[in-house]
Amino acid sequence: MTPMELELDLQVPHPGAEVPALAELRRWVGAALRRSRERRVELTVRVVDEAESRALNGRFRGQDRPTNVLSFPFEVPPGIDADDPARDLLGDLVICADLVRREAQEQDKPVAAHWAHLVVHGVLHLLDYDHIADDEAAEMESLETAILGELGFPPPYEPRMEQPRHAAPGSLPDSP
Repeated sequence: MTPMELELDLQVPHPGAEVPALAELRRWVGAALRRSRERRVELTVRVVDEAESRALNGRFRGQDRPTNVLSFPFEVPPGIDADDPARDLLGDLVICADLVRREAQEQDKPVAAHWAHLVVHGVLHLLDYDHIADDEAAEMESLETAILGELGFPPPYEPRMEQPRHAAPGSLPDSP
């Protein structure tokens, strides 16, 4: 089987943002993409602050609050040939670094584990997985848990003793 070719563009417009190494991001994206039949994929990960996350969440989801991850799948315009490189574009992930760090602390989990989870979660959305209906949510959560296990991370949905009863704004259940 031919290995997947991944072109990953990392955008960090806010100096001082705590961002995992590009190699780690590539590993996490690659693990999620193994479920795809695509052989070549282009993807952008943009790391933002809470103000930009809030603005994008308001504009595209109608929610006036920052969120941890937003997924923007690329829609191939009509008339694009099957061999056109534009078909390699999977989409964009927008991740709010401050929210990831804060949620990891609130949920008593390592920041890297939460980053990995949100990257995998976002990529699965780009691959058309969703969690609106209960059966879709169960399938997506199971897949996320399996992928994160392959990466050496604990299951992301197991309850933690320190976790608050109600999810904090921007926490994963409400994210796209």
